[in-house]
Amino acid sequence: MTNLDEVAPNVFRVQGTHVNMAILRDGDALTLIDGGYPGDVGAAESAIRALGRRPEDVQGLLLTHAHIDHMGAVADFHERYGIPVYTDPIEVAHLRRDYLEQATGKDFVPMLHRHGVLPWLLRIARAGATKKVSVGDGLAFPADGALDLPGAPVPVATHGHTSGHTAYHLPQHGVVITGDALVTAHPLSKITGPQLLPPVFDHGHGDSVAALDHLATLEADIILPGHGPALAMPVADAVTRARSSAH
Repeated sequence: MTNLDEVAPNVFRVQGTHVNMAILRDGDALTLIDGGYPGDVGAAESAIRALGRRPEDVQGLLLTHAHIDHMGAVADFHERYGIPVYTDPIEVAHLRRDYLEQATGKDFVPMLHRHGVLPWLLRIARAGATKKVSVGDGLAFPADGALDLPGAPVPVATHGHTSGHTAYHLPQHGVVITGDALVTAHPLSKITGPQLLPPVFDHGHGDSVAALDHLATLEADIILPGHGPALAMPVADAVTRARSSAH
């Protein structure tokens, strides 16, 4: 499968439309972290079947945050199979769409003259970027510390990109799934390597740089971001580079 690669033992990156999903495997059971765009449901299913499993083997659906490019397979699998969805207590209301912290088409109008912006907008529109997706019965994490799900991910509050953004630490593998708190590339960014997303995507009241503090303390040397390739680098060093690129 060209859209599936193993970044650490039993930790897989799945590529959607300019966005990543993560699968954690423990025996026959799986956890899915983020779900790409609505049009990426097939990519998520194909990746799961490439591992010899079925979507019904997913024990829990985790969200870093409730933007449309992370909710596709999460909302679909929840609706079809009744798999529970967990996220930060603050983000639960965003997932329900009690409010929306997400860039809209009008936010990109001033950028349309820039190289690559219009083709990117067309690609994500085809992937379902304009669809209205919500999960009305998402759940807050049941307790602090490692979740009782395959892979035992540990939520790490990284509020900033959205008010309830969460990263997930896998201390047994030295992996951190950073969502959009720290990425390694994006079609609208001219740089590669550890960075924050372009400001147009930031809806957390300017706290994205401060959120990096919570990543810098983790014992992890493999970064699986929401956008861009996985990166083998101590997360503290990646945070330093992301801070420098933000100035």
